[in-house]
Amino acid sequence: MNKSQRTSLTVGIILVVLGAIFIAANLIPSFRAVLNQVNTWPMIIELVAAGLLVLGLMLGVPDMAVPATIVAGIGGILWWQNSTGNWSSWAYMWALIPGFVGVGMLLAKVLGGRERYSITSALSTIGSSLVMFVIFGAFFGGFSWMGPYWPVMLIVAGLLIGLNTLVKRH
Repeated sequence: MNKSQRTSLTVGIILVVLGAIFIAANLIPSFRAVLNQVNTWPMIIELVAAGLLVLGLMLGVPDMAVPATIVAGIGGILWWQNSTGNWSSWAYMWALIPGFVGVGMLLAKVLGGRERYSITSALSTIGSSLVMFVIFGAFFGGFSWMGPYWPVMLIVAGLLIGLNTLVKRH
């Protein structure tokens, strides 16, 4: 697919998605309430992320999926913190950022990005991020809703890391 075709396809997809959003907003009143949140500052960050992804698609640079998912993930964290008022959760939420990189690597691979991106390395990055999230979340009280059973998450994370090491072939 040449650059002109890719640009036309991207613009066509954008118009279809926007049309579907506007139809849903007119037919489903509760969806209109969701769209009102687009005016919040975290959603502006999400729109920037979408713009990065669309720009990458239009220019034929699927590797732009990596920064797009990082920005989108941070925007999602900020949206959640803004909605709940739980700003102290940043003490452990930052550990999700490497996972956003892994998601971007997977997306870039699907879109035809660099050959060096492998599904294994992307999943490993996501897994490492989740393990850090669990450890820091447990340490900083992010899993207090689990009561005295939150250490089970640490045990599961340790078992997964150990099994991954034993199963991995070099």
